[in-house]
Amino acid sequence: MEIRTLRAFVEVIRQGGFSQAARTVFITQSAVSKAVRQLEEELGFELIDRAGHKVALTDAGEIVFRRAQTMLTLREDLLAELSELRGLRRGRLQLGLPPIGSDALFAPLFAIYRSRHPEVEIQLVEHGSRKLEELVMAGEVELGASLLPVPDRFEWQEVTREPLHVLIPEDHPLAKQEGVALHDLQSMPFVLFDAGFALNPIILDACREAGFDPVIAARSGQINFIVELVGAGLGIGFLPRMIAERRVRPGVTHIPVHSPQMDWHMAWVWRRGGYLSFAAKAWLELARSASMPPAP
Repeated sequence: MEIRTLRAFVEVIRQGGFSQAARTVFITQSAVSKAVRQLEEELGFELIDRAGHKVALTDAGEIVFRRAQTMLTLREDLLAELSELRGLRRGRLQLGLPPIGSDALFAPLFAIYRSRHPEVEIQLVEHGSRKLEELVMAGEVELGASLLPVPDRFEWQEVTREPLHVLIPEDHPLAKQEGVALHDLQSMPFVLFDAGFALNPIILDACREAGFDPVIAARSGQINFIVELVGAGLGIGFLPRMIAERRVRPGVTHIPVHSPQMDWHMAWVWRRGGYLSFAAKAWLELARSASMPPAP
């Protein structure tokens, strides 16, 4: 079983087709098809159902795909460890950042990191927390910023913990209060983030704990658009306090929500037992020493 055949097979599934995989691994489509056939013959199982128009895994394919991802990740770990053993200090820092809060939390750190490690190439991807966790497990990023709690397959280092504030039109009667209980908001429609944002389950679980399921008026992946929808009277939104303080516009205010289940608790996560590069360790050390304002 060769690494090249495993990588070709994995990329066919990841990219959704043979031609797309060929562009990723820089070989011809026929070479990708041949590699997958070779792997199937060696294992004695069909791995891909070729009857339909879309790439679909067989039962055996599901097993091989899962194991192949692990094997490829372990190979990258091996090569990275050997490189650092030789004293190689040039490298890449692969970070996964969430759309919520990255500008406030991490932008200042990048300037410091660059001044300390100018030889390190920084690569960033931006997704919701759950997608970032998938990318970390797949080895596509080393560190991802996600919301706690996270599954046991991750190790983590805390970034910050912030209470959630509700965004509400400033002419609403509740806007004059210093804080609001979650159940007082149940008659108002909610404007939430898109699916895949880990903030949504935090809000919805807290609502169920308070005894209601909210009416969802709209969803968006853009903070500014959510603020504008609140200002237009479509509903109420939720943001961590430190972000609400930077994003609220005239006509919209924000007040604390008195619910212990609605904290925005962010951490850097990585694969438990996985190898961390010199670049990633240096980032975690810098992040650990950075002073983050504690929540009251």
